[in-house]
This record gives sequence, C-alpha cells and structure tokens, in this order.
Amino acid sequence: MRKLLPILLLAWALAVPARLAVAQATLPPIIDRELLFGDPEISGAQLSPDGKFLSFIKPYQGTRNLWVKELRAPFTSARPMTSEQARPVRTYFWSRDGKYLLYAQDKGGDENFNIYAVNPAGAPAAGQAVPAARDLTGLKGVQVQILNVPLTDPNTLYIGLNDRDKAWHDLYKLNLATGEKTLVRPNTDRISSWVFDWNDQLRLAARANPDGSTEWLRVEGNQLAPFYKTSIDEQSAVEGFAKDNQHVYLTTNRGAARNLTEIMLLDPTTGQEQPYQADPLRRVDVGGLVLSEKTHEPVFVSFEDDRLRRVWKDKAFEQDFANVGRQLPGLDVVPVSNTTDERLWLLSASSATQPGVAYLFDRQTKQLTKQYETRPQLHAADLADMKVVRYKSSDGLEIPAYLTLPKGVAAKSLPVIILPHGGPWSRTAYGFNALHQFLANRGYAVLSPNFRASTGYGKQFLNAGNGEWGRKMQDDLTWGVQYLVAQGIADPQRVGIMGGSYGGYATLAGVAFTPDLYSAAVAIVAPSNLTTLLNAIPPYWEAGRKQMYARMADPGTAEGRAALARMSPLGSADKIKTPLLVVQGANDPRVNKAEADQIVVALRDRHYPVQYLLAPDEGHGFARPVNNMAMYAATEKFLATQLHGRYQAGMTPAVAQRLAEITVDPKTVTLAAPITAIK
Repeated sequence: MRKLLPILLLAWALAVPARLAVAQATLPPIIDRELLFGDPEISGAQLSPDGKFLSFIKPYQGTRNLWVKELRAPFTSARPMTSEQARPVRTYFWSRDGKYLLYAQDKGGDENFNIYAVNPAGAPAAGQAVPAARDLTGLKGVQVQILNVPLTDPNTLYIGLNDRDKAWHDLYKLNLATGEKTLVRPNTDRISSWVFDWNDQLRLAARANPDGSTEWLRVEGNQLAPFYKTSIDEQSAVEGFAKDNQHVYLTTNRGAARNLTEIMLLDPTTGQEQPYQADPLRRVDVGGLVLSEKTHEPVFVSFEDDRLRRVWKDKAFEQDFANVGRQLPGLDVVPVSNTTDERLWLLSASSATQPGVAYLFDRQTKQLTKQYETRPQLHAADLADMKVVRYKSSDGLEIPAYLTLPKGVAAKSLPVIILPHGGPWSRTAYGFNALHQFLANRGYAVLSPNFRASTGYGKQFLNAGNGEWGRKMQDDLTWGVQYLVAQGIADPQRVGIMGGSYGGYATLAGVAFTPDLYSAAVAIVAPSNLTTLLNAIPPYWEAGRKQMYARMADPGTAEGRAALARMSPLGSADKIKTPLLVVQGANDPRVNKAEADQIVVALRDRHYPVQYLLAPDEGHGFARPVNNMAMYAATEKFLATQLHGRYQAGMTPAVAQRLAEITVDPKTVTLAAPITAIK
C-alpha cells in the first residue's frame, strides 16, 4: 500500500491540471486587461447649459483630459481643452452660463483638491494645443470643497476651505472670472454641510455634535437655530427645498419606529413634518430625490434594491422614461446631464453585461440618439451576468450578495474570489463591474456580499456592524464561502479574497482570523492596525470621528483600545499562512502607507513570503491607468498561481516597466515608527 500511495498522488496531481485545462478551454477568450481597466474611449459627457456643446473625457497625449465639440458634430471634430499629464481629469462640470469648464485636481492622490477653470471658447496660446487652465484656488495642503453652484449668479461658486482650521471648512464665495475668494462664514460651529434655497440663499446647516449626533440648523443672520436632530445611530439629510421655498425634503430614519430611511416634508420654522415617500416595498432605504431646477418640483425618488427602482412624481418625465425604456430593454437608464431648459437630457444606459452607453434624449421631439459607448470593444457575449443571492450568516442575519459566474463552464467546484466592498458604510450594487468581469473571465466565481454595516438596508442592518470589524462582519464573508461550498459552486481548496480600503481590511482579517479558509489574498490600501489607522485619519474627517469610534471602537478608552487590538489583523499576523499580495499608494491620506508597511514587515520578519506593490504617485486607490494595469497584471498572475485560474501573461512594455518600478522587495521595507502595541 505504501508503494502505491506515491503513484496515486502523482496520478491525482497530473489529473488536476488536465481537469482544469478542459474547463478553461470552454471559457470565452481572455479579455485583454486594457479593455476592462484601461482608459474608456469616451466617458463623462455633459451638455453645456444651452445645449450647443457636448463636453467629455477622452485620453489626450496618454492621459484622460477634457474635450468639447458642437452637440450635433461628429466626435472626430472635438477639440482638447486640457492637457493634464500627472493625473487624469476625473470630475468636472460646466459653469451655469457655459463660460467655463471647471474641474478638480489633487497632487499624487493627496486629496487636497484645487479648482481649475478653462474657457472652451478661448484660443490656445502660441505653440500650445489647448487653452490655458487657471487654478482658481491656488492653495497647497488645503482641501477645496464645492458647496453650491448658484443658478442665479453663474459667475460664482460657493466653496469650503480648511486653510484656517484643518478640521473644518469655512464658507467662501469664489469669483470665477477673477479667482477672488470672499469669506462668507467662518466655520466655528462644527458645520459639516450647508444648504441653499432655490434663490441661492444660505438657509440651513448641519452641525456634527461632539457626541456624534447631527443637528439641523436654520441660518438666521449670524445666528444658528436648531430645528431637527438625529442621534449617532440615526441618519438625516436635507435633499432640497420644496417649491414653496419654505419646506424641505428631509431623508430620515429618526425614531424607534423607523428602520428604513424615508423622505419627510418638513417646515424648518415650525418643525412640523409629514410623510412624503418611503419604499413602497418596505425593502430598502430611500436612495435619493431628484428635483427639477426648472419647476422646483420632484421628478422621482430612487431606491437601490436588487436593481434600481423609481417612484415617479412627474408624470411627463415618467412617460418619457417609459418610452426610453422600451427602446433600451434590460438596461438601467440614469440621467446624467441636462440643459437649463430641461429639454435635452444626456442619459447613461447600462447593465451587468453592458458598460455605459450615452444617449441624447430630446423631450420635445421624443428622439433618442446614441452618442457613444464607453468601452465599445467589450462584447456582451463574452461578459457574465450578475445575480442576487441571499444566505444566512453565523447569527441568522440574511446577507444579500451579488454573484457572477464564469461563462462557458458548469457552476461546480469553481475557484472563487470573495470581493468585500470598501467603506464599510457603503454597498455593492447591480451593474457593470469591471472587476467582476475580469475575474469571471479568468474562470473565477465572484461573490460581493453586502455584509452587515452596509448601507441601504435600514439602520438595524447598518448598526448590526457596530463593534463587529473582524468578527460578525467577517462571519458574513465566511458564511458566504460556506454557502457557495454548500451549493457545490466553490472548490473549498481554491477560495481567494480581494478588496480595497475596508475590503482590504476584510482581506487581511480573513487570512489572519480564518487562516484555513483562503488560499490567496490581495489586500489593496488595507488597514492592518486599527489603532494607527484611527490615529492617522485626516483632520477634515473630524465631523465623523465620533461615529467612527461608535462603529469601530473608541481609542480613548481602555476597553476601546483592547477592542481595536483584537480586531487588528496585525495582531494575528503570526497566524497568517495564506499567500498575500499587498498594494498601497504612497500618498494615501486615509489609509497611510504605514498600514501596508506594518503587515509586510510582520510577515517578512517571520520569513513568510509576501508580495508588495507601492505606487509613489497614488493615494487611496490608483487613478493612473498604467498603475492599475501593473496592479491587475500582478494580481491575476498571483491568483492564477495560487488558485489555478487563467491569466493574461503578456503586457505592454510600459506596464512591465511600471510593474518593476512599483514592486518592492520586502527586505527593504523599514518602519518610520515602531509598531503600536496591539496585544
């Protein structure tokens, strides 16, 4: 029998690759990484206020920049408006009069944004290909927030600046023509947001109280008068003013009788409120309220359920969208831009197997005209659908999750990637997900659980995550693996976990606290030590500090420090036996580089192999495509090595060079400060 055992083991070892090869042969062709994570051909289009022009983002000299064309002209006639090279343009908008395109840029991912303006009608200077962009704010080490874009004064922006106090943004009025900044109100009252009415008058403010509660205030000259309050375990937000410019639409879940958020119509002067809209299916929180700037009336209320739902308030809009929906069956259609007169609308249509497609809709003629596809080289036939599954966690709590299965193979004994979302106070939603498609194309089943503490499912579900980092929140992932195994979908020997931000923490927690569960892990901008994480949060997060402590643990108490130590993967680094790839941006203001360094050093010092990618020009997540390409090239090879999925071996010379540049030898990593004791 002993002589036969090596022969049987050898036969099994030879059979496994053969079995995998047969399965992989039936998968669709490998989709090039560039098609999934490279620059979209065109994206982010917006209509000029008068509808004469269309702006959009498209690569120029290798980096995403702003372009403009006449609305009815072909895209080949478009002109570049910016020539940013260090970082792509990601967010922008038109000034209300259409004189300027305004965009935000930071330095290397530090999140200290400044506002830039470019005149689309301006001629480039001699020898230049684009008009000059003006830095309107011109500040270093200061974060600029855009608070209001007034329709009544199109040459103005209301912005917040934390130059006086890093924790709180003062309210300024910015002149777009001159760049002059005028102080409107210093923020000495812990104000976290301001609300302007339909006449662009400052009317309301939200105060983040030291106890973590939120207090809504009327702005009466120099005085602030409270009219509504929610506790640290509740949420409230003013969606906007009603047509009478007196009442406001307030989203709230205040009170023991409310679990799901709903919209109330409230009078800030008297405090009287009346119900306006809750989820008619009683399943999810209110997603948002869209108000018409033309009529000042509500258009629709959205709900992010398994898929997007709406309750229409404007019957004419409802009929128009029903007409569009019949022409675009199976797609989620979302308005993204409109002209001031609300005749022309730019719509984005997408699904799990259809990346965004932009359409122009004329509400007068009812004509729907396709403008562009963001990723036209991706074909639905090669993409995998996304479906909702639900399973019970360790304490019986039902966890909704999105599952993508690879095409062309049976959903049986597959390698699996668990993909926890960031936040953690956010959620995964249905739609085209490049990472899901990337991994499914490589042969993996992909599960994105909306674990407890995810938003959108009511305050009980959200608050069920309080104090549960690395514990029941982690169970929600573990029981997801068990669900897939029980369904026969997962091969329990080939389960990986991958995520960024909180998802990166959950990745580290998964391999530290459940070391036998995962066979591969990719932790991206991942907190490893919750004590150092909280000690290093940016000052401008002060408004949410108390709530973070309530949802995690309070480092100001002995009990809280012990809890943070218990929940920190770094404290259990000696238990890790899963191959690990760590990815970090050097300038990350949220999850500092020290978080990655600490876990790398801890594994290195016990002579455990760990791979480390560190991009010197990135922050909390990668913005530059070459860095993303390098990260995903390393990731898929790493996962294929550990889980026997397939991968794209080749890469461009630029990506290969970048991967070599950002790959760090763990032997060279040094800590700027001793690791904070967490045991």
